[in-house]
Amino acid sequence: MADQLSLAFAALADPTRRAMLARLAEGRVGVSELAEPFLDSMSLPAVTKHVQVLERAGLVTKTREAQRRPCELNVEGLRDIADWVEPYRAMWEETFDRLDEYLKTVAAKQTAVKRSPKKEPPLKKQAASKKRAKRVAAKVKTTAKPQTTPKPKATTPKAAKRGKKDGRQK
Repeated sequence: MADQLSLAFAALADPTRRAMLARLAEGRVGVSELAEPFLDSMSLPAVTKHVQVLERAGLVTKTREAQRRPCELNVEGLRDIADWVEPYRAMWEETFDRLDEYLKTVAAKQTAVKRSPKKEPPLKKQAASKKRAKRVAAKVKTTAKPQTTPKPKATTPKAAKRGKKDGRQK
């Protein structure tokens, strides 16, 4: 079974084959009809090879009706995949249920906090915070230096020695 399961997963790895299985889920269809949506991107022999891969994996069966070779979905091949996936699906479903419960409790706590009236801090704390704000403001005023505009400097060395700017008197 593990070998057949590996073939099934390998067959399902290709998007073209998955699209073929989706079409076959609608009902039995001939290879040429199955190939129609893919003929713009691949040849009929390429489509036939995809069908053969699905057939080897046990996902598709081909029958013979006169000159037609209709394909149909093999439910047993899909059942093997579903049986293998089931324990993982159950585990993830349980995990998501726990996550859902946790998110509901978090949301309930948040709405309870939003609805509760805001408590005012005690008067001592209010007075202390006002005093602290005044001290910080006073420190900012004393440490701030007034901004002064710098004096223009002489541009030539001789003018700088004489205290002149560009050879002119100040």
